[in-house]
Amino acid sequence: MAAKRPSIDQFKGRTRLPTFAAPRRYDLRLKLDLVACRFSGVVRVALALAEATEFLVLNALELAIGDVCFASSADHKEVRPCDVVLDDEDEILVLAFDEALCCGEGVLTVEFSGMLNAQLKGLYKCAYMDGGEKKYMAATQFEAVDARRCFPCWDEPALKATFQITLDVPLELTALSNMPILQEKLNGDIKTVYFEESPMMSTYLVAVVVGLFDSLEETTADGTRVRVYCPPGKSDNGKFALHVAVKALELYTRYFSVPYPLPKLDMVAVPEFAGGAMENYGLIIYRENEMLHDELQSTAAKKQRITVVAMHEVAHQWFGNLVTMEWWTHLWLNEGFATWVSYMATDNLFPEWKVWTQFLQQTASGLHMDSLEKSHPIEVEIIHARAILEIFDAVSYEKGSAVIQMLQSYLGDAIFQKSLSSYMKRYAWKNAKTEDLWTVLTEESGVEVTNLMDTWTKQKGYPLISVNLNGHILKFEQSQFVLSGLAGEGLWIVPITLCLGSYERQKKFHFWIKINIYQSGFYRVKYDDKLAAQLIKAIESNYLSATDKFGIMDDTHALCQAGKQSLSSLVTLMGVYRKETDYTVVSNLIDVCYNIVKIYYDAFQDSVDNLRQHFINILLPSAERLGWESVSGEPHLNVLLRGEIFMALASFGDEKTHEDATKRFESLLKDKNTPLLSADTKRAAYIAVMRKTTVASRNYFESLLSIYREADTVQEKERILRHLAASPDPEIVREVLNFLVSDEVRDQDIIYGFSGISLEAREAAWKWLKVRSSVSDLNALSILLKIFYIQFDGQLIFCQI
Repeated sequence: MAAKRPSIDQFKGRTRLPTFAAPRRYDLRLKLDLVACRFSGVVRVALALAEATEFLVLNALELAIGDVCFASSADHKEVRPCDVVLDDEDEILVLAFDEALCCGEGVLTVEFSGMLNAQLKGLYKCAYMDGGEKKYMAATQFEAVDARRCFPCWDEPALKATFQITLDVPLELTALSNMPILQEKLNGDIKTVYFEESPMMSTYLVAVVVGLFDSLEETTADGTRVRVYCPPGKSDNGKFALHVAVKALELYTRYFSVPYPLPKLDMVAVPEFAGGAMENYGLIIYRENEMLHDELQSTAAKKQRITVVAMHEVAHQWFGNLVTMEWWTHLWLNEGFATWVSYMATDNLFPEWKVWTQFLQQTASGLHMDSLEKSHPIEVEIIHARAILEIFDAVSYEKGSAVIQMLQSYLGDAIFQKSLSSYMKRYAWKNAKTEDLWTVLTEESGVEVTNLMDTWTKQKGYPLISVNLNGHILKFEQSQFVLSGLAGEGLWIVPITLCLGSYERQKKFHFWIKINIYQSGFYRVKYDDKLAAQLIKAIESNYLSATDKFGIMDDTHALCQAGKQSLSSLVTLMGVYRKETDYTVVSNLIDVCYNIVKIYYDAFQDSVDNLRQHFINILLPSAERLGWESVSGEPHLNVLLRGEIFMALASFGDEKTHEDATKRFESLLKDKNTPLLSADTKRAAYIAVMRKTTVASRNYFESLLSIYREADTVQEKERILRHLAASPDPEIVREVLNFLVSDEVRDQDIIYGFSGISLEAREAAWKWLKVRSSVSDLNALSILLKIFYIQFDGQLIFCQI
């Protein structure tokens, strides 16, 4: 036995598992004990051995390994390993045998057990209240590399296999997995649930949920059963997501010319979930507030969010599940495409929402992240399994989707759709690399896509296109844009688009030139002074599209941050947007206001109120146009903008807004269904009352805490948490911080409260964190550090959905 140990070291430190064995089928049985928060199981893996080997190496983590044996399919002889080594550092299980296992097929059987953890990964416990009693359910989150926490497996996306899953669960609970239930057997207070065998899929897409639920269902036009599972008594809140999912399945079936391959699609809302949602094959798991829609408590923004998230997850059933990335280097193939196509699908279902204009917010997020020195290429080499989590960020999602839109605009809609259909059919049930997609696009379009796109996916950053007009000659130069102002060395093949127009219809024409029409390209533009002045006049005359007005503002803001344009030129440009009515353009204007105030506060704290008043004056026309009360039948985008406008005015301290908000908040205290405060304007009221809250005047703070404690919807709790820390009083904010890490707030929801810390209390919050870190456990500290990174850097870098 001892002689085997030196040989085992050869498997340590590897990026991927050795290739001499590959799984073909898993027969997995799990028994869950929700009282003790434990599970046990046995997995039988049908293996194909490519060569004779004395070792089997697979993934396992935080599991206790019991009996292990291997039976060759040729002679059915069972052999047991002479050594079983579970290496937590490399997250591998190494089985050493006295004699080499022969090339061919066989079945590996492993017994194991583990804890239902509280870390929201692997097979974990979800806490919920039932009649005042705390109870638990179980759910899974395996992406990226946490299937190994549930059962020993070959936990890599390219090692696809079929799965036959069986669950032993308490009789009264609902058991869900990727496939429909084949049969159930009762044994006292335990039931055994047998599920149909799955098609080929990766381990990270395996899913299990066990708990109490109510459900609703519909059937698509081609007979696929779609169900939503909601907390007991809240099935009505799943109706909207169910409707969207049905439409999504039908739309994607047409778009990809490939039918949804499973007999059912379930969507389940669980009380605790690490991300927004997860696209497990046939069983999408959501955080409750990302799936449940309450007609009275949900905002227009939340309704749109639920739509886009559902479209994203359903899109993954094709882009990610049917055709899966070969390795995590190509994660963007999953996330970038699912993000892009979710907007396409949402626009198809709700064209009045103008989500392609709103898509520019995704592009802007990607541009910001990718301008940082700490950015990375879309395709990034993954050395260690845990490093995969670092690329679930705005580069993979937002930049990925933006360069896809750029390519689609360049090739044209018809060719792009035909190419994606061909790609799906060629790689169905298989794995693919980025280059495989480029090959198909090249074949269908006749354009050499690989050379073009490699410059966008294999290097970090993006170009700044500087434009100068000399007489009748337009000169372009490119350089890498870095937000710090430092020089970069990247070079790109850039699909330049431009538009030439006139803002004076007279004998003597004065032309304006706009580069990057509709902002379809992933780059920024810097104009010379004359061209910039002409564009300002074009904006004033309302000659530009909303997308182009958005782009000019966003580029100018970034150039100002990088020190390439003055703050005064940016503030002057912002004033030109005073009469703007488009939601996305004004929303971006508000974001720029927030950011300038944040920077100005650090540099010129004594005069920041003057700047806030200037921005109030810019935003007031929109507030006066919209008013506090919604209008029956008004556009969805007006509802979105109303909420954001009054939140901004409350944040900047507009006295009239504070006065109106306070009166409406007092009305809410008397009547929770008051018509004076809608779901969309509540956040503005909460900001206003918290901005007036101090240690000496804390009545509204106490009232808001009472509303939180009495709220029976996740939407209202989230809304309140986002603004509890808006007080300018550091003592109040410290009290809020302690509340956020108390048992009254779920760990997954802490981020909502921490992201709203006021500028005045940031230093106090930082001191609080340092004190807290000296007494907190490592898991809690990691949560806090991530949240504080988000708050103080101002960029959400982890947004898995």
